[in-house]
Amino acid sequence: MTSTQLLRRRAAAERHRVALPWAPQARPERARRALNLVIAVAGLLLMTPVLLAIAALIKLTCGGPVFYKQTRIGLDRRVRGDRQGRDRRRRVDHGGQPFTIYKLCSMDLSRSQPHVQVWATPEDPRITPIGRVLRTYRLDEVPQLWNVLRGDMNVVGPRPEQPQIFAHLRTQIEHYADRQRVRPGITGWAQINHCYDRSVGDVRRKVRVPRAPLRAGRSQDHGANRARRGVQTGRLVSVERRAGILAPRPNRRR
Repeated sequence: MTSTQLLRRRAAAERHRVALPWAPQARPERARRALNLVIAVAGLLLMTPVLLAIAALIKLTCGGPVFYKQTRIGLDRRVRGDRQGRDRRRRVDHGGQPFTIYKLCSMDLSRSQPHVQVWATPEDPRITPIGRVLRTYRLDEVPQLWNVLRGDMNVVGPRPEQPQIFAHLRTQIEHYADRQRVRPGITGWAQINHCYDRSVGDVRRKVRVPRAPLRAGRSQDHGANRARRGVQTGRLVSVERRAGILAPRPNRRR
């Protein structure tokens, strides 16, 4: 067999290999995305009258803007372990993709400093009377359904943090940046069972339990990847045998 024929057969085998439907990881992601879209659309439709009533109350009591937007750190899609120690996609390591989050305005913005990122305290003077009610029942988070539609967030997931606070927390809490390997969410286990973050200790208690599902998910992914690689290798060998690149499998003697 000449080298030209060998190259042609390898190219034909490669075309067969690429055409095979080997994308099982994309299916759960598409299903998860579809579920989040359905919940977000239904939630926005159901909550529209409530949002209109809250918007009227905010305008009547505070006179300020109804919605408030803020930069948060989202999903980290980068590949770790770069040999050169540099990020291939971004020069600045934010810890994830920054995005704009939307909330109902629960604070007096005239008392806030836009460039100072701090946690709100229980008796924070910036919180308005209507804002205190909104924060108690987490109604100020409802506009984040729009972030779910945009693909920035899921309905369920770890809460995204502000860039400066995130940069501080990942130096104080071990493996804190692992949270960014999953898409942030509106609500979750920590959001339901704990109060708003007020200190590093609060965050440390929140991330202690949710790390177990993350570790379990990673181990399952590694096992699935090993099995998937085995299936892909077997299929590639079969295709190459059909193309004539590899010798036929010898018959085993009984």
